[in-house]
Amino acid sequence: MKYIITIFLSALISTSVFSQAGVCGQFHKKYCVLERAKNEKWQYNAQSKSGLFNQGMVSKLRCVIYKNMDYRISVCCETVLGDKVSYKIFDSRTNEMLFDNSAAEDTQVFEFQSVSTRQLVIEVVVPQGATEKDKHKATDAACVGLLIEHKITDKAGFSQY
Repeated sequence: MKYIITIFLSALISTSVFSQAGVCGQFHKKYCVLERAKNEKWQYNAQSKSGLFNQGMVSKLRCVIYKNMDYRISVCCETVLGDKVSYKIFDSRTNEMLFDNSAAEDTQVFEFQSVSTRQLVIEVVVPQGATEKDKHKATDAACVGLLIEHKITDKAGFSQY
């Protein structure tokens, strides 16, 4: 009998853990996508992630960017978090801050061109007390998505001879 109860409890716990992991799994693919002009060639970058964030939570993601590529980073969140999610981008080797969206009018989209291959750390922060009241969702946690897109940098100016 103990064996059956142990199996039942193990199944219940693992189902609970996997269902929580699946809550926000592909949030970034559905909600962070921007409208594109027909001539834009942005491609999905597999380093993109989504996660369940609590108020006051800070999470970091390490990603690799490559030389001669353009990148677009979009951060989106469920409406219960409002528009208070902030993010910073650091060079992982020097820890130099390269971008802070709070210094750029809280923009949720950042585009840049990479002149060298290097690792970045993207830090996402959900401030304490940032949620709105919504009777259908918990106000202490919500999904946040980080969409990374890339494309080959367009050639401009004189070509080398």
